[in-house]
Amino acid sequence: MATPILEFFNVNFIYHTISSETLSLKDISFKLDKNEFISFVGPSGCGKTTLLNMVAGLISSTSGEIHLNGIPIENSDTNVGYMLQKDHLLEWRTIYKNLTLGLEIQHKLDQHHLDMIDDLLKTYGLWDFRNSYPRQLSGGMRQRAALIRTLVLSPEILLLDEPFSALDYQTRLNVSNDIGSIIKEKGISTLLVTHDLAEAISMSDRVIVLTKRPGTIKSIIPLHFATPGLTPKTRRNAPEFTKYYNEIWEAVHDENEDFD
Repeated sequence: MATPILEFFNVNFIYHTISSETLSLKDISFKLDKNEFISFVGPSGCGKTTLLNMVAGLISSTSGEIHLNGIPIENSDTNVGYMLQKDHLLEWRTIYKNLTLGLEIQHKLDQHHLDMIDDLLKTYGLWDFRNSYPRQLSGGMRQRAALIRTLVLSPEILLLDEPFSALDYQTRLNVSNDIGSIIKEKGISTLLVTHDLAEAISMSDRVIVLTKRPGTIKSIIPLHFATPGLTPKTRRNAPEFTKYYNEIWEAVHDENEDFD
């Protein structure tokens, strides 16, 4: 059996302040297989972003273990990419210069990576805008640029923290379809945090439902569609979609929070 690219073993996380401590995540155990896409849904404040931050190495768990490619996270050299709610493109740099920023920081600005940027710009419709500035692009185009900036660093795991939440509904549908299709094509193992149940179902192989704080795993729902090769957009029209939506809604509505 292949080693999962990511494993959580009874992970807990406590936020500490001068006067108190708050248990944010409790007994989290799951695995992410290679090329798998998992979405996390749950109430605001249940620890979804905290979970991503631990995978990214920005914070450490209070207890339990996290393994990347079978190695404890603190000893792993697995490359993890992170897309946040905002694209964080630098307004004073052109799109092309934004895409080279990570390579500059990691001293990887070589011809191989520059060719990769050119290919990604052409493939995902931004070649003609490479010398434009972020303010000249639509929200959807900015998010595609942010994804290319992440992909050019060749991440083995991609973390998505509500990356479409700032977009209007129609743009959100189109961009999530584009990015979901790109991730599947590239075979990148992905964790998505979202409040949008339809988005989670349209993009994922499994959906993990977290309870209200302290966040624990309430249910793990595998998604299977009879028609192979569906895009995130076409999944929304599949007969299984409504069944999964109702199942996941039932799992989350007891948490007494609003969902899209």
